[in-house]
Amino acid sequence: MAQNVIAIASDHAGFEVKDEVSKLLAELGHEVVDLGSNGPESVDYPDFADAMAMAILDGRASRGILVCGTGIGISIAANRHRHIRAARCCDATDARLARLHNDANVLVLGSRTSGWETARDCVLAFLNTEFEGGRHQRRIDKMS
Repeated sequence: MAQNVIAIASDHAGFEVKDEVSKLLAELGHEVVDLGSNGPESVDYPDFADAMAMAILDGRASRGILVCGTGIGISIAANRHRHIRAARCCDATDARLARLHNDANVLVLGSRTSGWETARDCVLAFLNTEFEGGRHQRRIDKMS
């Protein structure tokens, strides 16, 4: 699994932010696996959280980014999967600490709760922070 392959998915509320994040990822040199959705037609966010979980499980992507209106529903759905550690982040500090201490493998954004600059900062922090390990590893082991 290549470290620079990032899967991305959203429901109808998040598809515009998903598209902007996809462009940013491509500019940064990441390969993007777009799992949908692709328009404003109403869809069910658990379907896209499940698609993300499968993409990470089968090795098509090393990490992922999910977007829905608030980020809450899709993060709950994603975290039903034992191998997913999805973190809904509201700022770059959340995103950095989600990686540093929790080894989050999925960043979750709320399209209705964060502006583009905040979302961009979260993505950059998520991508540029490595898991610290150490005392945090035993906690991760208990979840997986």
